[in-house]
Amino acid sequence: MKLELARVERLNLGLSAGAVAASLALETPHFATSLAAGALLEAINLGAIHRGAKRFFSGEIAGARGWIGVFSLRFLVLATAIFLTMHAGANPAALLIGLSIVMPATLIDAWLNRPPVVDPATLPTFLDGAPLAGESEEDAAYWESYSVWRPGRLLTTQRDDLIAEEATRVAAEEKAHWARLEAARTEANARHSRANLPEEMPEDGSDEAR
Repeated sequence: MKLELARVERLNLGLSAGAVAASLALETPHFATSLAAGALLEAINLGAIHRGAKRFFSGEIAGARGWIGVFSLRFLVLATAIFLTMHAGANPAALLIGLSIVMPATLIDAWLNRPPVVDPATLPTFLDGAPLAGESEEDAAYWESYSVWRPGRLLTTQRDDLIAEEATRVAAEEKAHWARLEAARTEANARHSRANLPEEMPEDGSDEAR
């Protein structure tokens, strides 16, 4: 059976080889050997995780219990190997560096596998849907603003045009709202002024109106 390495595994091995070479040139051979030991343990673990994940998502591993069991067993084996390597006299810092090289390798692989950039203006946009049966226009407008569960109408109109239309609509609603408030305030002031006017005095000058 031919063993094929995934790109993330090849990246991990390349970064590990570079780190070992740099540590051998800048540090002691013991430090480089400890780093190589950590990189080897993590390379084996990464390969097992990658192939196990492919088998799990392809349906070869039935159920999550098998995956969890294998993962737990692999974790125990890795912990035991790290303990034995430390017990054999490996440099802790170098061993940790070797074990951690998989992180930048994974990030680089994820960046290379990133989805293509899509122009937001070409994306479909959800618009407000019509009121449901027995629902008023005000209730529909409220729930369209505050509920993420309401269905919308999927249109392929340009996103920027929709944003501009929505901004215009909101501005018009705010202007009408403030106009209604100003009219209500003016009417209230007028009523207050009429209520505070002094009562007319009788023509004969009597005190009946007082």
